[in-house]
Amino acid sequence: MTRDEMKELANRMYAALNAGNLDEVDAIYAADFCSHAMGTTGAGAVKKAWAAVREKFPGLRVSVEDMLAEGDKVAVRTVLHGTPADQAGEPPPTLMEIIRIADGQIAELWGVSNWR
Repeated sequence: MTRDEMKELANRMYAALNAGNLDEVDAIYAADFCSHAMGTTGAGAVKKAWAAVREKFPGLRVSVEDMLAEGDKVAVRTVLHGTPADQAGEPPPTLMEIIRIADGQIAELWGVSNWR
């Protein structure tokens, strides 16, 4: 994949999360996807995590602030809106993720956040 195609896939992931579109997960994530941040594997784990976070925070919106692609990885800095921080007037949480892409799908993800 080109760098632009890799960025497009990452943006597609965030758009699906923002829309709560679980049907997109199987197309976006590899069947043996590994989330190092959550300690889970498989697209099914992504669906469960997305459903849980959308249930707890139905107004959650992830906005991409920075995105870089190199080799088979995309690095992304996002801001999370629709969290309790917004309601408390605090700065919204940020998330840094590194996504590895293989065969046109997200194969691995590493992430850190300042979300409390």
